[in-house]
Amino acid sequence: MGLLMDKVTLPSPAKLNLFLYITNKRADGYHELQTLFQFLDFGDEIEIEVTDSPEIELINQVEGVAVEDNLIYKAATLLQKTTACTKGAKIAVTKNLPMGGGVGGGSSNAATVLVGLNHLWNTGLSLEVLAELGLSLGADVPIFVRGTAAFAEGVGEVLTPCEPAEKWYVVLKPDVSISTAVVFNAPNLPRNTPKRSLEELLNNNWANDCEKVVRENYSEVEDLIQELLQYARFRLTGTGACIFAEFNTKAEAEKVFVHKPKQLFGFMAKGQNISPLHQKLYSKLNHH
Repeated sequence: MGLLMDKVTLPSPAKLNLFLYITNKRADGYHELQTLFQFLDFGDEIEIEVTDSPEIELINQVEGVAVEDNLIYKAATLLQKTTACTKGAKIAVTKNLPMGGGVGGGSSNAATVLVGLNHLWNTGLSLEVLAELGLSLGADVPIFVRGTAAFAEGVGEVLTPCEPAEKWYVVLKPDVSISTAVVFNAPNLPRNTPKRSLEELLNNNWANDCEKVVRENYSEVEDLIQELLQYARFRLTGTGACIFAEFNTKAEAEKVFVHKPKQLFGFMAKGQNISPLHQKLYSKLNHH
């Protein structure tokens, strides 16, 4: 697949956990889950330019994050090492997603860089192998690498492609940052929700086992959900802080979005069962 471009702008989409159930806490401290991931047609954008020298250069650094700790840098150097690639890249990110919102910003960035550079450098790894590499960067990275909406089980590593309805969503971020560790260590976190088949889960009302703990410990989340109840039923994605509500049409979503508290970050987006990254890359490739 010889790509004719050495500079490309790629989407780094958000995701939602449409449901999240915790079915077990293992002896090693990890929790087993059942969760459903879907992508959104909204996210960050990453511009990648291939260079002949092997440096990985980040054009716009995230404040307060050392380069070595930046997931984008980690992803690029990991792929470089793994494939012994001698080329480098200049990478610039346009951030639209909030940090720590539970919508997958960092994981999605890492995946876009892995998938994008694999094409641009012609390193030729399969998505399967890229997903395995991605797992060492973060639990959600493989979802974004594979690029299909998925039902995840185990500690999140057992993925089954899935096609939930592609609804419209209003996503809002309460002004608070939530520690995933605090949520998973909370004594009152439900940890023994019965395991169910995907078919059974898809036909039930959806919920998030982390939501009760988050609402009890973070009043900003509780207050916002209560305030919006008159317009729609919002629920948590992942461990938060973002909350979302689903709608059948864009018009219905817009009606609720106008009631968003002015100071809060939020957006409207449509669910996508194929990641916008893969839609763009693979349709592009077919045109060459």
